[in-house]
Amino acid sequence: MKIIELTNVDFSLRHFLLPLMRALRARGHEVVGVCAEGPLLDDVRADGFRIIPAPFARRISPIAHLRAFFALVALFRAERPDLVHAHMPISGFLARLAARWAGVPQVAFTCHGFLFNHAEGGWPQRALSLGMELVGGKATDIFLTVSTEEAGDAKRLRIARHPVAVGNGRDPAVFRPDPAARARLRAALGTTPDKVVVLAASRLVARKGYRELAAAMREVGEAELWVAGDRLDSDRGEDMVAMLRSAGLGERLHLLGYRSDMAAVMSAADIFVLPSYFEGLPMSVIEAMLTGLPVVATAIRGPREQVVPELTGLLVPPRDTVALTVALRRLVEDPALRTAMGEAGRARGLELYGEAKVLARTIAALGV
Repeated sequence: MKIIELTNVDFSLRHFLLPLMRALRARGHEVVGVCAEGPLLDDVRADGFRIIPAPFARRISPIAHLRAFFALVALFRAERPDLVHAHMPISGFLARLAARWAGVPQVAFTCHGFLFNHAEGGWPQRALSLGMELVGGKATDIFLTVSTEEAGDAKRLRIARHPVAVGNGRDPAVFRPDPAARARLRAALGTTPDKVVVLAASRLVARKGYRELAAAMREVGEAELWVAGDRLDSDRGEDMVAMLRSAGLGERLHLLGYRSDMAAVMSAADIFVLPSYFEGLPMSVIEAMLTGLPVVATAIRGPREQVVPELTGLLVPPRDTVALTVALRRLVEDPALRTAMGEAGRARGLELYGEAKVLARTIAALGV
Protein backbone atom coordinates (compact mmCIF):
# COMPACT_ATOMS: atom_id res chain seq x y z
CA MET A 1 0.00 0.00 0.00
CA LYS A 2 0.91 3.63 -0.42
CA ILE A 3 0.27 5.47 2.85
CA ILE A 4 0.46 9.20 3.51
CA GLU A 5 1.12 10.20 7.11
CA LEU A 6 0.12 13.84 7.51
CA THR A 7 0.44 16.34 10.35
CA ASN A 8 0.81 20.06 10.92
CA VAL A 9 4.48 20.84 11.66
CA ASP A 10 7.92 19.23 11.52
CA PHE A 11 8.06 18.76 15.31
CA SER A 12 4.93 16.59 15.25
CA LEU A 13 6.14 14.49 12.35
CA ARG A 14 9.63 13.99 13.75
CA HIS A 15 8.60 13.15 17.32
CA PHE A 16 5.13 11.61 17.01
CA LEU A 17 4.83 10.06 13.54
CA LEU A 18 8.32 8.84 12.66
CA PRO A 19 8.16 5.58 14.69
CA LEU A 20 4.85 4.69 13.02
CA MET A 21 6.25 5.54 9.59
CA ARG A 22 9.20 3.24 10.23
CA ALA A 23 6.91 0.44 11.41
CA LEU A 24 4.69 0.78 8.33
CA ARG A 25 7.71 0.78 6.03
CA ALA A 26 9.01 -2.35 7.75
CA ARG A 27 5.74 -4.07 6.77
CA GLY A 28 6.44 -3.33 3.11
CA HIS A 29 4.32 -0.21 2.62
CA GLU A 30 5.40 2.91 0.77
CA VAL A 31 5.16 5.71 3.32
CA VAL A 32 5.17 9.42 2.47
CA GLY A 33 5.15 12.23 5.03
CA VAL A 34 3.28 15.50 4.60
CA CYS A 35 3.57 18.57 6.85
CA ALA A 36 4.74 22.18 6.88
CA GLU A 37 8.42 22.50 6.00
CA GLY A 38 10.86 22.75 8.93
CA PRO A 39 14.41 21.90 10.03
CA LEU A 40 13.41 18.78 11.99
CA LEU A 41 12.48 17.10 8.71
CA ASP A 42 16.17 16.71 7.88
CA ASP A 43 16.39 13.69 10.20
CA VAL A 44 13.28 12.14 8.64
CA ARG A 45 14.56 12.59 5.11
CA ALA A 46 17.94 11.18 6.16
CA ASP A 47 16.00 8.10 7.30
CA GLY A 48 14.93 7.59 3.69
CA PHE A 49 11.42 9.03 3.77
CA ARG A 50 10.04 11.33 1.12
CA ILE A 51 8.47 14.38 2.74
CA ILE A 52 6.14 16.71 0.83
CA PRO A 53 5.72 20.22 2.27
CA ALA A 54 2.16 21.48 2.83
CA PRO A 55 1.09 25.11 3.37
CA PHE A 56 -0.57 24.65 6.76
CA ALA A 57 -1.40 27.65 8.97
CA ARG A 58 -1.74 27.05 12.73
CA ARG A 59 -4.28 29.84 13.18
CA ILE A 60 -7.85 30.67 12.19
CA SER A 61 -7.38 31.98 8.65
CA PRO A 62 -10.06 30.96 6.13
CA ILE A 63 -7.97 32.04 3.14
CA ALA A 64 -4.89 30.14 4.33
CA HIS A 65 -6.95 27.05 5.14
CA LEU A 66 -8.67 27.14 1.74
CA ARG A 67 -5.30 27.39 0.07
CA ALA A 68 -4.04 24.40 2.06
CA PHE A 69 -7.20 22.41 1.25
CA PHE A 70 -6.81 22.78 -2.51
CA ALA A 71 -3.07 22.07 -2.26
CA LEU A 72 -3.91 18.81 -0.49
CA VAL A 73 -6.52 17.85 -3.07
CA ALA A 74 -3.92 18.33 -5.81
CA LEU A 75 -1.32 16.42 -3.80
CA PHE A 76 -3.61 13.45 -3.16
CA ARG A 77 -4.68 13.29 -6.79
CA ALA A 78 -1.05 13.32 -7.90
CA GLU A 79 0.17 10.78 -5.32
CA ARG A 80 -2.88 8.46 -5.47
CA PRO A 81 -2.40 6.97 -1.97
CA ASP A 82 -4.36 3.96 -0.75
CA LEU A 83 -4.62 5.46 2.76
CA VAL A 84 -4.31 8.97 4.15
CA HIS A 85 -3.70 8.99 7.91
CA ALA A 86 -4.09 12.53 9.27
CA HIS A 87 -3.20 14.00 12.65
CA MET A 88 -3.86 17.20 14.66
CA PRO A 89 -7.05 19.29 14.63
CA ILE A 90 -6.77 21.73 11.73
CA SER A 91 -4.40 19.81 9.47
CA GLY A 92 -6.39 16.63 10.17
CA PHE A 93 -9.70 18.29 9.32
CA LEU A 94 -8.44 19.74 6.03
CA ALA A 95 -6.69 16.50 5.07
CA ARG A 96 -9.75 14.34 5.63
CA LEU A 97 -12.00 16.56 3.54
CA ALA A 98 -9.36 16.85 0.81
CA ALA A 99 -8.82 13.09 0.79
CA ARG A 100 -12.54 12.49 0.34
CA TRP A 101 -12.71 15.12 -2.43
CA ALA A 102 -9.72 13.51 -4.16
CA GLY A 103 -11.22 10.02 -3.97
CA VAL A 104 -8.70 8.44 -1.59
CA PRO A 105 -9.99 4.91 -0.80
CA GLN A 106 -9.32 4.95 2.97
CA VAL A 107 -9.14 7.93 5.33
CA ALA A 108 -7.90 7.63 8.92
CA PHE A 109 -7.50 10.21 11.65
CA THR A 110 -5.77 10.19 15.02
CA CYS A 111 -7.07 12.71 17.54
CA HIS A 112 -4.29 14.10 19.74
CA GLY A 113 -6.70 16.25 21.75
CA PHE A 114 -10.05 17.85 20.94
CA LEU A 115 -9.85 21.65 20.86
CA PHE A 116 -13.38 21.93 22.23
CA ASN A 117 -12.02 20.52 25.50
CA HIS A 118 -9.48 23.33 25.69
CA ALA A 119 -10.19 25.42 28.78
CA GLU A 120 -8.70 28.50 27.07
CA GLY A 121 -11.23 28.61 24.25
CA GLY A 122 -14.44 30.63 24.53
CA TRP A 123 -17.75 29.13 23.46
CA PRO A 124 -17.51 30.36 19.80
CA GLN A 125 -14.18 28.60 19.38
CA ARG A 126 -15.43 25.49 21.11
CA ALA A 127 -18.55 25.40 18.96
CA LEU A 128 -16.45 25.83 15.82
CA SER A 129 -14.10 23.05 16.93
CA LEU A 130 -16.98 20.68 17.68
CA GLY A 131 -18.55 21.46 14.32
CA MET A 132 -15.27 20.72 12.57
CA GLU A 133 -14.96 17.40 14.37
CA LEU A 134 -18.53 16.41 13.51
CA VAL A 135 -17.96 17.18 9.83
CA GLY A 136 -14.51 15.61 9.83
CA GLY A 137 -15.85 12.49 11.47
CA LYS A 138 -18.22 11.96 8.55
CA ALA A 139 -15.21 11.92 6.23
CA THR A 140 -13.28 9.40 8.34
CA ASP A 141 -13.22 5.62 7.89
CA ILE A 142 -10.89 4.85 10.82
CA PHE A 143 -11.03 7.11 13.88
CA LEU A 144 -8.27 6.75 16.47
CA THR A 145 -7.49 8.67 19.64
CA VAL A 146 -4.43 8.74 21.87
CA SER A 147 -6.47 8.81 25.09
CA THR A 148 -9.37 6.69 26.28
CA GLU A 149 -11.26 9.76 27.52
CA GLU A 150 -11.29 11.27 24.06
CA ALA A 151 -12.41 8.00 22.52
CA GLY A 152 -15.33 8.25 24.93
CA ASP A 153 -15.94 11.86 23.89
CA ALA A 154 -15.91 10.91 20.22
CA LYS A 155 -18.52 8.21 20.73
CA ARG A 156 -20.70 10.19 23.16
CA LEU A 157 -20.81 13.24 20.88
CA ARG A 158 -21.31 11.09 17.78
CA ILE A 159 -18.13 12.32 16.17
CA ALA A 160 -17.22 8.70 15.39
CA ARG A 161 -19.22 5.50 15.72
CA HIS A 162 -16.29 3.23 16.55
CA PRO A 163 -13.36 5.26 17.90
CA VAL A 164 -10.32 3.27 19.02
CA ALA A 165 -7.94 4.49 21.72
CA VAL A 166 -4.46 3.38 20.66
CA GLY A 167 -2.40 5.47 23.08
CA ASN A 168 1.08 6.92 22.70
CA GLY A 169 4.36 5.16 23.24
CA ARG A 170 8.10 5.47 23.54
CA ASP A 171 10.93 2.95 23.30
CA PRO A 172 11.82 1.77 26.84
CA ALA A 173 15.29 0.81 25.62
CA VAL A 174 15.91 4.50 24.89
CA PHE A 175 14.00 6.10 27.75
CA ARG A 176 15.34 4.36 30.85
CA PRO A 177 17.38 5.19 33.93
CA ASP A 178 20.95 5.87 32.75
CA PRO A 179 23.45 6.71 35.53
CA ALA A 180 26.25 7.45 33.06
CA ALA A 181 24.14 9.94 31.11
CA ARG A 182 22.99 11.46 34.40
CA ALA A 183 26.55 12.07 35.59
CA ARG A 184 27.70 13.36 32.20
CA LEU A 185 24.90 15.87 31.71
CA ARG A 186 24.95 17.15 35.28
CA ALA A 187 28.68 17.74 35.02
CA ALA A 188 28.18 19.60 31.74
CA LEU A 189 25.58 21.88 33.34
CA GLY A 190 27.47 22.40 36.58
CA THR A 191 24.85 20.60 38.68
CA THR A 192 26.14 18.62 41.64
CA PRO A 193 25.13 14.94 42.05
CA ASP A 194 23.04 15.66 45.15
CA LYS A 195 21.09 18.62 43.74
CA VAL A 196 17.39 17.93 43.13
CA VAL A 197 16.43 18.76 39.55
CA VAL A 198 12.86 19.45 38.45
CA LEU A 199 12.48 19.06 34.70
CA ALA A 200 9.83 20.57 32.42
CA ALA A 201 9.85 19.65 28.74
CA SER A 202 7.41 21.15 26.27
CA ARG A 203 6.88 24.00 23.86
CA LEU A 204 7.43 27.33 25.57
CA VAL A 205 3.86 28.58 25.50
CA ALA A 206 1.69 29.87 28.33
CA ARG A 207 -0.83 27.02 28.22
CA LYS A 208 1.89 24.64 29.40
CA GLY A 209 1.64 26.32 32.81
CA TYR A 210 5.06 27.97 32.94
CA ARG A 211 3.87 31.02 34.86
CA GLU A 212 2.51 28.81 37.65
CA LEU A 213 5.64 26.65 37.55
CA ALA A 214 7.95 29.64 37.91
CA ALA A 215 5.93 30.90 40.89
CA ALA A 216 5.98 27.46 42.51
CA MET A 217 9.72 27.00 42.01
CA ARG A 218 10.43 30.27 43.81
CA GLU A 219 9.03 28.56 46.92
CA VAL A 220 10.74 25.18 46.48
CA GLY A 221 14.02 25.41 48.32
CA GLU A 222 17.25 24.95 46.44
CA ALA A 223 15.93 22.66 43.70
CA GLU A 224 16.96 23.52 40.15
CA LEU A 225 14.48 23.95 37.31
CA TRP A 226 15.55 22.67 33.90
CA VAL A 227 13.35 23.63 30.96
CA ALA A 228 13.81 21.71 27.71
CA GLY A 229 11.98 23.01 24.65
CA ASP A 230 11.57 26.05 22.50
CA ARG A 231 8.89 28.07 20.79
CA LEU A 232 7.58 27.33 17.29
CA ASP A 233 7.47 30.16 14.78
CA SER A 234 3.69 29.79 14.68
CA ASP A 235 3.23 29.99 18.47
CA ARG A 236 1.55 33.12 19.76
CA GLY A 237 1.15 34.81 23.13
CA GLU A 238 3.53 35.75 25.91
CA ASP A 239 7.25 35.02 25.59
CA MET A 240 7.84 32.33 28.21
CA VAL A 241 11.63 32.59 27.94
CA ALA A 242 11.55 36.22 29.04
CA MET A 243 9.06 35.38 31.78
CA LEU A 244 11.21 32.55 33.13
CA ARG A 245 14.37 34.63 33.05
CA SER A 246 12.65 37.35 35.08
CA ALA A 247 11.09 34.91 37.58
CA GLY A 248 13.77 35.33 40.21
CA LEU A 249 15.19 31.81 40.06
CA GLY A 250 18.70 32.99 39.30
CA GLU A 251 21.27 30.23 38.83
CA ARG A 252 18.66 27.60 39.72
CA LEU A 253 17.14 28.00 36.23
CA HIS A 254 18.61 26.22 33.22
CA LEU A 255 16.97 26.92 29.85
CA LEU A 256 18.13 24.01 27.71
CA GLY A 257 16.33 24.88 24.47
CA TYR A 258 15.38 22.16 21.99
CA ARG A 259 17.20 18.91 22.80
CA SER A 260 17.72 15.91 20.60
CA ASP A 261 19.03 13.95 23.63
CA MET A 262 15.88 13.99 25.76
CA ALA A 263 16.57 10.49 27.07
CA ALA A 264 19.78 11.76 28.67
CA VAL A 265 18.06 14.91 29.95
CA MET A 266 15.34 12.81 31.57
CA SER A 267 17.95 10.56 33.18
CA ALA A 268 19.69 13.57 34.70
CA ALA A 269 16.52 14.86 36.41
CA ASP A 270 14.78 13.81 39.62
CA ILE A 271 11.19 15.01 39.09
CA PHE A 272 9.19 15.68 35.94
CA VAL A 273 6.55 18.41 35.91
CA LEU A 274 3.86 19.28 33.35
CA PRO A 275 1.37 21.86 34.70
CA SER A 276 -0.52 22.22 31.39
CA TYR A 277 -4.04 23.52 30.87
CA PHE A 278 -4.71 21.19 27.91
CA GLU A 279 -3.13 17.97 26.59
CA GLY A 280 -3.87 14.91 24.50
CA LEU A 281 -1.75 12.07 25.95
CA PRO A 282 1.62 13.76 26.43
CA MET A 283 4.68 11.92 25.21
CA SER A 284 6.80 13.77 27.76
CA VAL A 285 4.96 12.12 30.65
CA ILE A 286 5.52 8.71 29.05
CA GLU A 287 9.21 9.45 28.58
CA ALA A 288 9.49 10.50 32.22
CA MET A 289 7.68 7.41 33.47
CA LEU A 290 9.87 5.08 31.44
CA THR A 291 12.95 6.89 32.75
CA GLY A 292 11.80 6.27 36.31
CA LEU A 293 10.83 9.82 37.26
CA PRO A 294 7.90 10.71 39.51
CA VAL A 295 5.49 12.99 37.63
CA VAL A 296 3.72 16.10 38.87
CA ALA A 297 1.01 17.05 36.38
CA THR A 298 -2.34 18.75 36.19
CA ALA A 299 -5.51 16.70 36.58
CA ILE A 300 -6.67 17.16 32.97
CA ARG A 301 -7.43 14.80 30.09
CA GLY A 302 -4.32 12.83 29.27
CA PRO A 303 -2.17 13.20 32.38
CA ARG A 304 -4.95 12.02 34.70
CA GLU A 305 -5.07 8.87 32.58
CA GLN A 306 -1.32 8.36 32.81
CA VAL A 307 -0.47 9.33 36.39
CA VAL A 308 -1.77 7.29 39.31
CA PRO A 309 -1.92 9.73 42.25
CA GLU A 310 0.20 8.74 45.24
CA LEU A 311 1.60 5.78 43.28
CA THR A 312 3.44 7.11 40.21
CA GLY A 313 3.18 10.83 40.91
CA LEU A 314 0.93 13.66 42.00
CA LEU A 315 -1.92 15.46 40.23
CA VAL A 316 -2.86 19.08 40.94
CA PRO A 317 -5.61 21.34 39.60
CA PRO A 318 -4.62 23.44 36.59
CA ARG A 319 -3.59 27.05 37.35
CA ASP A 320 -3.29 26.25 41.07
CA THR A 321 0.12 27.58 42.08
CA VAL A 322 -0.32 26.67 45.74
CA ALA A 323 -1.14 23.01 45.00
CA LEU A 324 1.74 22.82 42.52
CA THR A 325 4.12 24.25 45.12
CA VAL A 326 2.99 21.74 47.75
CA ALA A 327 3.38 18.79 45.36
CA LEU A 328 6.83 19.81 44.16
CA ARG A 329 8.07 20.58 47.68
CA ARG A 330 6.83 17.21 48.90
CA LEU A 331 8.85 15.34 46.28
CA VAL A 332 11.90 17.59 46.54
CA GLU A 333 12.11 16.93 50.27
CA ASP A 334 11.45 13.15 50.14
CA PRO A 335 14.01 11.12 48.12
CA ALA A 336 12.47 7.80 49.17
CA LEU A 337 9.09 8.89 47.80
CA ARG A 338 10.72 9.99 44.55
CA THR A 339 12.34 6.59 44.17
CA ALA A 340 9.17 4.64 44.96
CA MET A 341 7.01 6.68 42.59
CA GLY A 342 9.64 6.54 39.87
CA GLU A 343 9.86 2.76 40.04
CA ALA A 344 6.08 2.40 39.98
CA GLY A 345 5.89 4.82 37.06
CA ARG A 346 8.39 2.86 35.02
CA ALA A 347 6.47 -0.37 35.66
CA ARG A 348 3.24 1.31 34.53
CA GLY A 349 4.98 2.81 31.50
CA LEU A 350 6.32 -0.58 30.44
CA GLU A 351 2.87 -2.10 30.81
CA LEU A 352 0.90 0.54 28.91
CA TYR A 353 3.17 2.78 26.86
CA GLY A 354 5.91 0.67 25.34
CA GLU A 355 6.36 1.83 21.75
CA ALA A 356 6.12 -1.63 20.21
CA LYS A 357 2.76 -2.29 21.88
CA VAL A 358 1.31 1.06 20.80
CA LEU A 359 2.53 0.66 17.22
CA ALA A 360 1.03 -2.82 17.06
CA ARG A 361 -2.34 -1.49 18.26
CA THR A 362 -2.22 1.37 15.76
CA ILE A 363 -1.30 -0.81 12.79
CA ALA A 364 -4.01 -3.31 13.73
CA ALA A 365 -6.59 -0.51 13.95
CA LEU A 366 -5.48 0.86 10.57
CA GLY A 367 -5.86 -2.62 9.10
CA VAL A 368 -2.51 -2.52 7.33
